[in-house]
Amino acid sequence: MGTFLVDSDSEEVQQESIVSSPAKKRVVSRTNTAGNMRVVEFILGNELFAIDLFDTREVINTTEITPLPNTPSFIKGIIDLRGVITTIIDLKEMMKITKEAGDKKKSRIIVLDQGVSEKMIGVLVDDVLAVTTYADEDIDKDAHASQNSERDILGIIRKKTKTGDRDKSELIIWLDIKTMIAKIERDL
Repeated sequence: MGTFLVDSDSEEVQQESIVSSPAKKRVVSRTNTAGNMRVVEFILGNELFAIDLFDTREVINTTEITPLPNTPSFIKGIIDLRGVITTIIDLKEMMKITKEAGDKKKSRIIVLDQGVSEKMIGVLVDDVLAVTTYADEDIDKDAHASQNSERDILGIIRKKTKTGDRDKSELIIWLDIKTMIAKIERDL
């Protein structure tokens, strides 16, 4: 699994290997193409979730988190990310997901873009799977999204994979991370 960087100055997405290997960089366009959406897929408990790629800055390995006193339980604490103090939010606890990941997953921190919050924020997830592009027809934006914004769901993504000679379909919950962070910003 690599570290994904979104460079807002050059408007490009870069994928770098965690093991220092500068020769293996991949650069793709920052803008979503018409009819397509790029998301970062991750696991919380036993469920698949996604957030918009351009709401993320990078994905890092979990590091030691310094707890903060007198904060809500979903705020795990802070880390020093290359000289910048970053608040870490446990998405699983924030969303009240009690199930543990089925396999032994490696926790990751998705550092959010400054367009999501003025403060540096990272969200703790069980594992990050991939950055994937989906066509509009793979996303159900109407049936499960809430106008009320209590669920903070932008839609449900149908992920189609082939297993041998069978087509398999998984559902991914596409979260509205901007709204979720805006609701708790006063606690940060």
